[in-house]
Amino acid sequence: MKLRDDLQLIYDWIPAGSRVLDLGCGDGELLSALVAHKQCSGYGVEIDTDSVVAAISCGVNVIQADLEQGLQAFDDNSFDVIVLSQTIQAMQNTETILQDLTRVAKQAIVSFPNFGYWRNRLQIAFSGHMPVSERMPYQWYNTPNIHWCTLQDFDRLCAKNHINILERTVMTGSKRINLMPNLLGSLAFYRVG
Repeated sequence: MKLRDDLQLIYDWIPAGSRVLDLGCGDGELLSALVAHKQCSGYGVEIDTDSVVAAISCGVNVIQADLEQGLQAFDDNSFDVIVLSQTIQAMQNTETILQDLTRVAKQAIVSFPNFGYWRNRLQIAFSGHMPVSERMPYQWYNTPNIHWCTLQDFDRLCAKNHINILERTVMTGSKRINLMPNLLGSLAFYRVG
């Protein structure tokens, strides 16, 4: 089994046998691997029809729904882990979904592109336009990313909402970044509870 580097880190954080809710599950790659190799159970939630079809073809139980409507359909503590991978920056109701994550599951894993990454800063400073990169392949006018967030911004949001940060890892490509992560890391991973 070979997962993308970002999905592998999330996979490694999820204990075997967990009940998992994968929000914005895409093609179901992560949840499929968790079910097959860690005996996890759960559901994916996805809005894109092509992704829903792909997830179903991987054997993933998927619900087609808009996360902007919240997670009211799920009871408190109905899952062990919720995953929100590279989706929070594209959501209108960021605080509501973050609060729902910690209500519906014992722990949540949230990942997002770090807009404070040095290459993004440099691109703005020297080219005068918004950054375009492998992690953010969109132009400013067609990007799904409506909230540009840095690690420090997310830390403050968690503190404001009384959400405990249990663990944070920052990566650039497949390399983990420990020194000056808000500047040198392109992708952030948080485990919160």
